[in-house]
Amino acid sequence: MHPSILGAGLLAAGSVCQIAAAGCPAPGAPVVEHFITAGCADCWAADAPVPPGSWRFDWIAPGADDAPLSAAALPDAAERLQRLGAQPGVRNQAGRALPGLQLKVGAGPAWQGYFGLQLQVQARSRAALPPGATGWLALVELLPPGSEVNNGQRELVRSVAGPLTLDGAGRPKGITHLRALRWPTGARPERLQARGWIEAADGSLLAVAAQRCP
Repeated sequence: MHPSILGAGLLAAGSVCQIAAAGCPAPGAPVVEHFITAGCADCWAADAPVPPGSWRFDWIAPGADDAPLSAAALPDAAERLQRLGAQPGVRNQAGRALPGLQLKVGAGPAWQGYFGLQLQVQARSRAALPPGATGWLALVELLPPGSEVNNGQRELVRSVAGPLTLDGAGRPKGITHLRALRWPTGARPERLQARGWIEAADGSLLAVAAQRCP
């Protein structure tokens, strides 16, 4: 961790360097997560569209060291599956509205191999956040079709920070977390997007936001 990159200058409002912007799903939009094992190159290559206006997350879970996708595999993918109590495959979650909850994500430019990310959560009341809810930050690489032997769009989770406590989210200014995430090996920084989400105790996603997305 390199706290020196988390200064106000890097995380000032509107501070953007190489992290890509993308279309913003509406608040409460559905979430689609694809979990692929590192040994299934065909699963990665297959076109796997999601409904328009949905949040998309593609996860690659570790396998054997010589698995075709091992270079992009993320231990956090296996941990996410464990929290969901699920197996690799596709998980769809209907959108939900959480009145009184505001989630914002910010990011600074790349610096010595790291990005500075910010998660801000504000809740009007304790009831807006269920017990056990946690915050998370991630770098997601937005991959157009054909860019990495993928026949369809992929939004690959590259690096994760969490769980982050949400104690204090009900204060007038909410709660803010700053984290430094390493620019992943093999990722192109201009395709990276900062994202954050609030996760319930059962692993379901209560809210998702991205840089420059409310």
